[in-house]
Amino acid sequence: MKLLFILLSLLFIIQNFCAQNNLPPGGYTSTNKKAIKYYEEGKHNYEIRKDIDAEKYLNKCLQEDPKFIEAHSALAYLLMEKHRTKEAIDHFQKAIDINPKFFPRNFYDLGLAQLLSADYEGAQKNLETYLKFDRINPNTKEQAEQYLKNAKFGVNAMKNPQPFKLINLGTGINTNNYEYFPAITADGKTFMFTRNIREGEGVNAPQNEDFFMSNKVGDIWQKAFPISSVNTLGNEGAPTLSADGQVMFFASCMEMTGDYGSSDRKGYGSCDIFYSQKINGVWSKAVNAGQQINTANWETQPSFSSDGKTLYFIRGSVTRQGIKNPDIYSSTIGNDGKFGEAVLLSNNINTPFKEESVFIHPDNQTLYFSSEGHPGMGGLDIFMSKRQADGSWGKAVNLGYPINTVTDENSFLVDANGKIAYMASEREGGYGGLDIYQFELPENIRPEKITYVKGLTFNAKTKAPLEASFELIDLETQQSVTKAFSNSAGEFLVTLTSNHNYLVNVSKNGYLFYSDNFSLKDKVADYTKPFQLQIPLQPIDTGFTIELKNVFFDVNKWDLKPESKAELEKISSFLKTNSTLKIEFGGHTDNTGDKVANKTLSENRAKAVYDYIITKGAIVATRLSYKGYGDTKPKVPNDTPENKAKNRRTELKVISK
Repeated sequence: MKLLFILLSLLFIIQNFCAQNNLPPGGYTSTNKKAIKYYEEGKHNYEIRKDIDAEKYLNKCLQEDPKFIEAHSALAYLLMEKHRTKEAIDHFQKAIDINPKFFPRNFYDLGLAQLLSADYEGAQKNLETYLKFDRINPNTKEQAEQYLKNAKFGVNAMKNPQPFKLINLGTGINTNNYEYFPAITADGKTFMFTRNIREGEGVNAPQNEDFFMSNKVGDIWQKAFPISSVNTLGNEGAPTLSADGQVMFFASCMEMTGDYGSSDRKGYGSCDIFYSQKINGVWSKAVNAGQQINTANWETQPSFSSDGKTLYFIRGSVTRQGIKNPDIYSSTIGNDGKFGEAVLLSNNINTPFKEESVFIHPDNQTLYFSSEGHPGMGGLDIFMSKRQADGSWGKAVNLGYPINTVTDENSFLVDANGKIAYMASEREGGYGGLDIYQFELPENIRPEKITYVKGLTFNAKTKAPLEASFELIDLETQQSVTKAFSNSAGEFLVTLTSNHNYLVNVSKNGYLFYSDNFSLKDKVADYTKPFQLQIPLQPIDTGFTIELKNVFFDVNKWDLKPESKAELEKISSFLKTNSTLKIEFGGHTDNTGDKVANKTLSENRAKAVYDYIITKGAIVATRLSYKGYGDTKPKVPNDTPENKAKNRRTELKVISK
């Protein structure tokens, strides 16, 4: 049942009625002996779980005495337990109409039943009435206050609906089984999801969760196929993909045998998070994400940030009653390449109630998640939170009606361009069970605008593709945006927020590092035209030179600008890795102005880099030298302003290996 509904036994109801209304044990609001007899028969059958007989006797009781308050309330509870909410509402209302003060809790239960039926105005009215009574149970009062917030939110949301039109993703993805927990690559070409395959009818039929993948051709998702290298006899679910689609995190749950559906997949608790890498087009053997993430508790539903640094996931305590109030955690990869200790997200995200289905958008600024604890339409609603300037998460924003309804909403995903959202839902017209749908996300709940960058790393001499590590840095903040690797084909894909300038550094053992910068300041985020980078890597050899494109100076000055720091740190790291190299820093100018002044300027600029690397980079001076060339070695003719700018540069030259 969607909302927590505290079902009281008929005996408990009677005891409360008697205590609150000074009735003796066995005393009722009815004096009709036949009605009392039927009522007590109904109570007895309820206690021994013969619910059909209990309902029959309670109805007979009310036929004998329609004003028997206890019988109306008891029947309403029984109907609620059977999910026959509308019938229950009728009996709660009749009990109140007979005597509103006899049992104040009827207002609470009626309001709760009305929430389940999306009658938010009725729920608000009755919950407010309940809270005006004196001496009500403190626990029930707290719950009533929480449900009242939902009722008020629901009233307003129904009056101000969001534009919303669901489109089924079609037979390529959806079947008569259950499909949910979607994941998609940044370029929108590869779709992954969980499919629950049921073998037979009924809730107790054997079932198994596996991963399936579909590729888009034109606008059509092709027939999904299972990922045989990852799927096991156990349950796999809730995949999340890195931006380039090369790394997948997912949840795998332990079978009764004590393993995770495979003899070589071991974990720490009931469900653990694992990861797999795509190597030569095939997903590798799954590896446990480690004890910083996985515990003896329940870990599931991971979401991996586009910068390749942070994993968000759900953790809940395992109890005899099931999973207790799961919350959202995050763990960040440190400089050692390992996940750090998992951190509980703030109370702007987590509540004392259930949170699940977390999704960090590729903008790395917008978090979507499902929660029962924030004001909503009831039960699990989908919310959004924006990262603040100080790195904290802002207040949760409900996505509104009819995206959220009185039923549970989760399995939510927004594509990289921020326009199309995906969710799992069981609706008329679908293919059976849960299907995955898409809809256009309203402007006011979209993430930040981003674009994606595709690159190719290759040997500058042979043109052969290379696996290499790359890092993208925001030039303004000097903060690393993403660190990753190109694949065996030399390809990489990353998502970036628009309206920023970026530095790109690429390195590989045995090669000179590559340095460049590019601007997305004036570019519209267009997912049909990704920003392309061609990155040639030069094998280390004596006499070879690279331009330090991210070392900056003001006009006619040789003071290093702050934006140069990331580049200078990269040079230092490169020299420490290649400890036998000797290099020269060379400064160059265009032909504008006095030649002597230009030579002095170029030499001072080269020396500024030299001094920084010695003092801040801790590199011995005997490995370094510097020289100013002025305008004597132009790259291109000094015949246009653009060419003059190319000739104003700082270079690194290999003197010896």
